Amino acid sequence: MKHTHFLVIGSGVAGLTFAIKMAERYPDKKITIVTKSNVEESNTKYAQGGIAVVMNQIEDNFKKHIEDTLICGDGLCDEAVVEMVVTEGPKRLHELIEWGAKFDKNSEGNLDLGREGGHSYNRVVHHKDQTGYEIERTILVQAHSKPNIEVLDYHFALELITNENQCLGAYVLQERTNTVFMLQSDYTLLATGGIGQIYGHTTNPIVATGDGIAMARRANAQTKDMEFIQFHPTALYSKELRTTFLISEAVRGFGAYLRTKNGDRFMLRYDERGDLASRDIVSQSIATELKKSGDDSVFLDCSHLDMPAFIKHFPMIHEHCKILGIDLAKDWIPVIPAQHYLCGGISVDKKGQTSIQRLFACGECSQTGLHGANRLASNSLLEALVYSNTIYEYLAHHYEVSVSQDLKNILGYHHGKDPLPPRFVDDRKGLLQLLMQKNAGIVRNDADLTVAQSQLNQWEHELTIMQQTYQINKAFYELKNMVTVALLIVEQSLQRNENKGGFVKLYPKE
Repeated sequence: MKHTHFLVIGSGVAGLTFAIKMAERYPDKKITIVTKSNVEESNTKYAQGGIAVVMNQIEDNFKKHIEDTLICGDGLCDEAVVEMVVTEGPKRLHELIEWGAKFDKNSEGNLDLGREGGHSYNRVVHHKDQTGYEIERTILVQAHSKPNIEVLDYHFALELITNENQCLGAYVLQERTNTVFMLQSDYTLLATGGIGQIYGHTTNPIVATGDGIAMARRANAQTKDMEFIQFHPTALYSKELRTTFLISEAVRGFGAYLRTKNGDRFMLRYDERGDLASRDIVSQSIATELKKSGDDSVFLDCSHLDMPAFIKHFPMIHEHCKILGIDLAKDWIPVIPAQHYLCGGISVDKKGQTSIQRLFACGECSQTGLHGANRLASNSLLEALVYSNTIYEYLAHHYEVSVSQDLKNILGYHHGKDPLPPRFVDDRKGLLQLLMQKNAGIVRNDADLTVAQSQLNQWEHELTIMQQTYQINKAFYELKNMVTVALLIVEQSLQRNENKGGFVKLYPKE
């Protein structure tokens, strides 16, 4: 058994920022980061668009950013949380800059502010089309400079250790040896990112399997708004490639047009904002067009844009399209909606604390009330930065050593010894992704959701029995987590009887 003062599960912007600040505040305390891949791999790394922050107070202001967020959240945002996150934004951005993050500037030397769907003004701070990568690079430099931060990469957190509604640490799998050990902590932060791999078509990296949410659920923590899943409207479509490449919303903010294969700018029929409508509306509109036409994709037209300026602004997108033989000066990009972001998650209060004492959650795995029924573009990195600081501020003034307990008497961890059947995990994962894509996608209905619920309950039972017989590994536990999270999505979709934001359910006609 190992001990740490602060256990951070996940290595994206939320977890790393918290770890850095706690390491500086408590140089005599140990902060341990558990991450199931290498420390650089997270949803943060793949964020293209940027951070929505009010920087130009002449044309823009906090009130307008708050209003845009509330409109996008379709009446379900916590207004106090929205105000807190928006007004804290500039401070957290300046902190990143002080740490060494480089953001694009205009010819006058000021931050080059982009605009994305749902925003009434240009307020998106970015580093070309690789903002997440730049932020991850910056905070990793800071994290590696702290001697009291320990990074356990290729370690997988299996279950939280709880007793009397307190979190006391986690069971952790050492992936290289496939051995399990107990990691006791005074405080634990879940910062495990998204759930994208539950769907067959997603912009999320392969590590996004909802692990933190599943662990929290099995520990009886409260979850909320799991039905509100954001589908990014413009993921590059390819029959040949299984991985999905995101075409940033900022491309439409730059002036690109959505078209059908016949050239029709269809978004103007669905929303007066046209191509700059919020993501839920654009995704639903594309889904409607594809259902009508039977086509595989719609298209994003950049051919009318200033191409040198476009390439400077979106070098990664341009290069990726070029590799696929798409000449943006004359060719249109085939795009379809793909699962992109979870607006719900583990319920937390304004301090970032879950319903379990000593357990906090931050970033995409948490439900803070900021996003409501639909996240406003580029508010996610902002939320992660603000809440990681909020949790830090709270613990900087309320740190208490946990009561020493014999953890072995609290919860035993058992699994079987036989090797798993070959291809079982891959085959079941594929079936799960197809089920969720078909039965819990952009537009849902209770009949399909009920079918999915029955199948998921069956798989959950099957995995519980298998765990007693077979030697588990990371892949098995990721599948287990995906089934747990999929059930939450389906159950909370069945419970919701009103369409809001990104949630659309068809109801039988009376």
